[in-house]
Formats: sequence, structure tokens, C-alpha cells
Amino acid sequence: MSLANNINFLRHLPKLSHGTQWFSASKDGANGRLLEVSGFGSNPGNLRMFSFVPDDLKNDSALVVVLHGCTQNAAGYDVGAGWSTLAERYGFALLMPQQVASNNANCCFNWFNPEDTARGSGEACSIRQMIYRMLRDHRIDRRRIFVTGLSAGGAMTSVMLATYPDAFAGGAIIAGLPFGLATNMKEALRDMFRPPSHSAEVLGDLVRRASQHKGPWPKISVWHGSADRTVNPSNANAIIKQWLDVHQLSATPMSEATVDGYPRRIWWNAEGETVVESYTINNMSHGTPLGIGENDEQYGMKGAFLIEAGISSSYHIAKFFGLTERIHKPKEAKTSVVDHPSIVLPRRLTRTETADRPEHRNQAISRNRCRRGHYQGTDCCRSHEVRPFV
Repeated sequence: MSLANNINFLRHLPKLSHGTQWFSASKDGANGRLLEVSGFGSNPGNLRMFSFVPDDLKNDSALVVVLHGCTQNAAGYDVGAGWSTLAERYGFALLMPQQVASNNANCCFNWFNPEDTARGSGEACSIRQMIYRMLRDHRIDRRRIFVTGLSAGGAMTSVMLATYPDAFAGGAIIAGLPFGLATNMKEALRDMFRPPSHSAEVLGDLVRRASQHKGPWPKISVWHGSADRTVNPSNANAIIKQWLDVHQLSATPMSEATVDGYPRRIWWNAEGETVVESYTINNMSHGTPLGIGENDEQYGMKGAFLIEAGISSSYHIAKFFGLTERIHKPKEAKTSVVDHPSIVLPRRLTRTETADRPEHRNQAISRNRCRRGHYQGTDCCRSHEVRPFV
């Protein structure tokens, strides 16, 4: 698609109404899973805050910030990508900021507006304030805060990692763009179609100049479909180049592998920790790849810009963040037996009476022989079969 056609496409995108939604959702979030939170700060970016916290969340648990794409909302993207299911299974908290139509008619995060992409300003600041609220309310481990997003949410993930690198241990960008190249809509459209070529040092400097942080830097996972016609796959290469320079690593991967049929490239630091990885999803268009995790669980649901690809990006991203090592088991509610005249409980047999039964005698002999050891629906966003502005 040419730049002129891209601009014309944007002009003809319908403004989103309060009609049919992308996924059905109650007013409190998709299937009641997400909770809207207010009063998280001055909110200079005028965003909405949604969260999901599993029952009996342990102290010092991790937090994942999840950013939806255009024409989507927090609850719909959660259903589609399966993040609350992962959070419930593995015991971490979710923060899901949501764009509003008054900021962007297509509910895109404004990743290209300077007033929304600078530290302490606009939408980036609002998301940081939401993180502070989650830290205050749920005793999150400050060392285990991560961010991920699709498309415009992926580009906004680049913004958050660059402007607040001290806040994040890692991030994952799906069909997104590098930080700092676009400063207005025209440049954003240009970069979506084909980003300008810059040296690794120039790209890395954009990140280094976004804050006064000197390291250590967040680790990063990059995902992109090779057949993406909305955000050119060359953007994935630019993101990798940008963060390899930040981590002072060479362009040559240190390891290459195939995961669920797709190529994965890996770079690690001097300590042997993987700090940059990339997945190329062959023949996939614009969207989040869905599939089954290594535990044979399906995470997410196919929908607009949510593509069944035979690989679960959400699961593998959670694994990259180090969140899938232990399964979360909420405490079971205590129960008690209440006497009731109509209920006759069987008498428990004594050990001698039990052993006298033939079947139990055989079991006792065997034991002695061998002991073995997860829509919000008022602002954004509807299901339009159109290609989004990221």
C-alpha cells in the first residue's frame, strides 16, 4: 500500500460508535474478568485503567502490562490473546490500559505524538501512573514488571521501554515499530509502510536519549508476521537493531532454533541471559499469533487481528518473562461437616477392620513391598473488517 493510499485509508476509517463490539463483554469487563480502576493519578493521557488479579495472589508477584491494538479494547484483547487465563494459571497480575475514542477515533495509542511519548507526559505518563497504583494495591515485585502489546500497542510498548527503562524488566512487541522515528501522523504512516534506514547507533541513541537511565536495560522479544501488509516486517528488524545496540550486542544471532515450526533467533549477554529474541511467523498477516502452549492449553480466541498460527505468542512471551515456572494454586475454602438429622454419615472403619477386608489386605502387602516414591464496552472498539492504523 502506498503512502497516499494509506492516508486515504485513514480518512475513510469509520468513527467508532456504540454498536456491536469486537467481543461481547459486560460493563465490568470481558466476562467480568477485568476490573476498572479509577483514581490512579492525574492521568494526563486520559486513558482508562483495567486490571486482573488472580485470587490469593502472592506477595512479590509479577505484573504484565498489556496494550491492545487499534479498533480493539482491553477486555476484547484479553479474551483474544488469553492473558488473564495465563495470569490465573501462573499467578501474576495484569494491567490493561485502554484508549478512548476522544483521544483517537480508532482507539489507537498515540505512539507517534511527542506529547504522548515523552517521559512524564501524556499517555506514557498515564500508563506509568497505573503501574504505581498496581504496586500500591497488590505488593507487586518492582523487579518483575513487563510490558507487551500488538500493533499500536506494540509501538506503545516501544515507547514505554524507551521512556521508562528503569520500570521494566522486559517487553514484547508484536507487529509494532521502533521507538522515536515518527513524530507525527505522516511519519507514522511512512514508517508503517517502510521505515527509513538508520544505523544501529542512531536507533540506539533514540532510546538512550529518552531518559537518564544508564542500565541495565530491559530484555525484549519481537514478533512479526512475514506477510504483514499493515506494518511492514522490516520494522521488526529495526526494533531488533535498536535494542541490540542498546545492549551492545552484534547483529549476528548467537543461536537459532525452530519453535512450533517458526524460526527463533536469540542473543544473550555476557552473563548468558537471553536479552533479545525474535520470532518470524511465516505467511502470517497483521495480528497476534495464537496457538497451544507447551502445556497443551489453548490461550486466546481467534478474532480480528488475532490469528490462529499454531504458536501461542502470549504463552511464549510469558515464558520469556520467566512467568511459567510454577502453576498458581489458590487456597481452597475450608469446609466443615454440619450435623443434620436427615444425613447419616458412615462410620469410619478402624485400621484393624479395614485390614481384615481382602482387597485392603492385598493393598497393604503391596505397600509394604514397595513404597514409591482467564468487553469493556463503552469507548472502544468495534469489530470493523478494516485494516487498522496500527
